[in-house]
Amino acid sequence: MAAGTEDAGLGAVPLASLEAVALDTETTGLDPGKDRVLQVGAVALTGCAVDAGEAFDRLVDPDMPIPPSSTAIHGISDEDVRSAAKADEVLPALARWIGSRVVIGYAIGFDLAMLKAEHDRRALAWRPYRSLCVRQLAALFAPGPADPSLDAIAKWLGVGIDDRHSALGDASAAAAIFAALVPRLAEKGIATLAQAERACLALTPQMDEEARAGWHPVIAAERVRSADLTAFARVDSFPFRHRVEDIMSAPPALVEPGMRLRDALRHLTERKISSVFVSSGAGAGTGILTERDIARAIDSLGAGALDETVDRFAARPLVTIPASEFLYRANTLMTVGGFRHLGVVSADGGLVGAVSARDLLKQRAGDAVFLAGEIDHAETPADLGKVWANLTRVVGGLAADEVDARIIASVVSRELRALTRRACALAARGMEAEGRGPPPVPFAVLVLGSGGRGESLLAMDQDNAVVYASGASDGPEDRWFAELGRRLAGILDGAGVSYCRGGVMARNPEWRMDLDRWRAKVAGWIGRSQPEDVLNCDIFFDGVPVYGDTDLGEALHREALDMAANARAFQIALRANAVDFTSPLGMFGRLRLKKGRLDAKRHGIMPIFSAARILAIQHGIRDRSTPARLNAAGAVAEDSREAVGNLVEAHRILLDEILAQQLRDIGRGIPHGNSVAPKEMSAPRQRQFRWALEQVDQVRGVLGMPVFG
Repeated sequence: MAAGTEDAGLGAVPLASLEAVALDTETTGLDPGKDRVLQVGAVALTGCAVDAGEAFDRLVDPDMPIPPSSTAIHGISDEDVRSAAKADEVLPALARWIGSRVVIGYAIGFDLAMLKAEHDRRALAWRPYRSLCVRQLAALFAPGPADPSLDAIAKWLGVGIDDRHSALGDASAAAAIFAALVPRLAEKGIATLAQAERACLALTPQMDEEARAGWHPVIAAERVRSADLTAFARVDSFPFRHRVEDIMSAPPALVEPGMRLRDALRHLTERKISSVFVSSGAGAGTGILTERDIARAIDSLGAGALDETVDRFAARPLVTIPASEFLYRANTLMTVGGFRHLGVVSADGGLVGAVSARDLLKQRAGDAVFLAGEIDHAETPADLGKVWANLTRVVGGLAADEVDARIIASVVSRELRALTRRACALAARGMEAEGRGPPPVPFAVLVLGSGGRGESLLAMDQDNAVVYASGASDGPEDRWFAELGRRLAGILDGAGVSYCRGGVMARNPEWRMDLDRWRAKVAGWIGRSQPEDVLNCDIFFDGVPVYGDTDLGEALHREALDMAANARAFQIALRANAVDFTSPLGMFGRLRLKKGRLDAKRHGIMPIFSAARILAIQHGIRDRSTPARLNAAGAVAEDSREAVGNLVEAHRILLDEILAQQLRDIGRGIPHGNSVAPKEMSAPRQRQFRWALEQVDQVRGVLGMPVFG
């Protein structure tokens, strides 16, 4: 596998969710040039969980006598391997078993060198595995283990070792050591595969020592040091750029339940459509009748079926999808559910059209189906963590295809909300399984901030809240939701969505309240209009309910916006906060950088989305995304239309540069955020970036114009 191509995006996978195998070999000696492999042992693991039921354990006939000194260590004699398979049979089987998983081990560079030598000896194709060495990972700690031996590291971590000096025993020990190291590494800010690789590359003396011994490089340095967008495979971007409403058949074809099947067939033929909706019968919801349903009816009942009513053959309940959903979500719903037709509904739930498998045929994308389906059907927290490898790969592919960064952010936000929803479901299911019971009262979980606005990129953290119908602070209801919030936060963190440093999470009491206390809290924020209150409201106003009783969450959101719309002093405080920024442009337009970087969120994105939020509150705009809010405000205020248009374009440019930098940093194992390195941009992109920063100053004019006051 070439570095950065087939495994592009894998570097973003959290170590806690990494699909890996821990491997060890026993050999005739320590010289890869002349010694041979006698035994290969490996166990499978996902992050910190070892799959005891999936292991590889094979003896190998070395085609040479085993030195007694080696037998004294591992106990394998010539007699033991006399009937064993040759390496040219075992090694291909091992490669198939490992597949695309990361290889982990103690001093794994030696094992890889032995395996490569065996491949070369037999003219077998060698594919370097992406790998990590627990000896190197342990060396990242100071103070660490007393010495770098496997036994000392295991003792330092409190890990037991069984069957020492057997390949499977030592592989199992390496797996247990890795599992124990993962949470410790996270505390050091090393949470992903690429971050672990980068940290290990800094162990120069140890790397030099291993190279002198003839060991195989554990980490491909070029992968970490030269990541760019070309490393990402192209993906079919159509399902990510277009929504269901772009291709649906509209208006919906609706027939009465008493219509004869022959008349429905004529209706389909005349309109050249493949399905009709059947209006509600007695006590039944809307159904759907397709060409296939008619064909099956005739096959079962003969020509007499044509005189039957459509209600007899209509399928219920009708499966629907919002018109605003991306096409890749429609792909997933059809593929996973086995449907060929979906009803399309508006924001208020009204039926507005239909979409069929035929409509989507040219837009099918395996990446999209995998991305959406993996989240919606994850059964464990570890399953959710696997998603981000594919998410990063898809995002990288879309960026390489020059898809608008705002669309990419909308896709990422859509999956962040889906991830939060699934994490809630897993947390609630776990609580019920432990005897804590179902939710005591109706509730909603909201995703706040950029995830709610639809503007999250790859440096996301948790911003969420819970509103429940009733219950006192620290009462039984609150305690149930406190546990839900705690589990939700843990699942999301393990999946790669880190804890919010500002504490905006439902596990904390200030972001978990009943409806009445939320109303009082929001009223207090708006009434006091202190800086902290303004920041809290900013986050809250972008919230979207994603789980539970979403009507409850939407009702609270509407009430909050209505309160803010009538609070003049609060709007003044919001305006003052939005314009409280310093331009990063110095004399002669030079950028003020810190260590070669500039925080593009603080100096660019934040003033723009803050201004858009204020305009939305003032004009009663219900949209949540920044471009939609700005465009709607520009339509109302003609004098500021040009300035608003410039801010919309600046917002796009800044998002694009932040995303490009995040993808570069992820590949290198650098913690990714909102800072960008202008020197890593091409000259045209640098000029475009500088222009975008210049436009940010127009926030002041837009917010200060009388028409907005």
